[in-house]
Amino acid sequence: MNPSGDPFYPEFAEPFQRLLATLSGRKVAVVGHARPDGDCIGSQVALARVLAACGHEAVCVNSDPIPRRLQFLVGDTPFFATSDLAGSLEGCAAIFVDCADNARAGERLRAIFPAPVGNIDHHLSNDGYAAINLVDSGSAATCEILAGLVFDRSLPLDAVAAQALYAGILTDTGQFRFASTSRRSFILAGELVARGASPAVAGDELYERESPGKLRLLQHFLGSLRMECGGRVCLGTLTEGIFERTGTTAEDTEGLVDYARSIAGVEIGVLIEERPDGAIKASLRAKEAAYRVDLVAAEFNGGGHACAAGLNLTSAQPDFQARLIASLSRRLAAVDEENRQSGKRKSESGSSAKQADRPN
Repeated sequence: MNPSGDPFYPEFAEPFQRLLATLSGRKVAVVGHARPDGDCIGSQVALARVLAACGHEAVCVNSDPIPRRLQFLVGDTPFFATSDLAGSLEGCAAIFVDCADNARAGERLRAIFPAPVGNIDHHLSNDGYAAINLVDSGSAATCEILAGLVFDRSLPLDAVAAQALYAGILTDTGQFRFASTSRRSFILAGELVARGASPAVAGDELYERESPGKLRLLQHFLGSLRMECGGRVCLGTLTEGIFERTGTTAEDTEGLVDYARSIAGVEIGVLIEERPDGAIKASLRAKEAAYRVDLVAAEFNGGGHACAAGLNLTSAQPDFQARLIASLSRRLAAVDEENRQSGKRKSESGSSAKQADRPN
């Protein structure tokens, strides 16, 4: 319950009601993005369980497997890979969660659901691709939005769904450290704990179960770090074949880029993952929203948040790193110029005020 007594998301009351009405009598597929993270799996699990408790038949569908460290969230929630359900998904009402666009779910799911009925998300680059869109870029996580919607309507929420929502908020706020963390984040997290979420279980499962291979991967990444843009950008690379050499998978890259960003003086951390046939995945993390790394990612057909964004290139581009560094340099210069102009305006405003205070 919001201590103020006001709803958490009053602007979503009417569209959320319409979305629930649209689902009446239909099987629902709750779709998440490829290479799912905590907010994605948490959103899928929680929404499917809440809908089931409200009388809807709902299943979770993802193009990629659930990461090892997130499997504890699923419980007995119906959760399937695309290949397991592809034939039976026709005619389902699809709700995409934590997907900035429907391509993020993978081409197969995008083809099956070209016109989803619902879109619940918090990405800045989301342009509202569904019939009903509940998008708030000011929320720290999609799980934060879902938790607010559930509490606003007093919908049934069991302990498994509460744990899933809590984990999504925990991971997307960087354990309540990122700038997106708000008072609402803490209030909702507290309400979820009251309904059965365990911070201790979430912390243990998410952050205390790293494999030896993950540490070898981290060692390789740290050894690859180099400074760019006068030390304001730190970039590290995972070379092709590193997963085989360290006994890891792509899911073990989670959190590595934060080490690059954590260095004093660095404004933006970058992880570049080299894949077969020249394909590349890059993750960008900024310390401040002003750097808008989503705009940098968009130059390479990527997207995301102001402080966290990513991109995927499917073909070889030998000049990619140089182009990326040039784009980051332009963003840093643009922010520097904005800060200079802002400081100039403040200085001029202060001088005017002093002049006005002088006696005639």
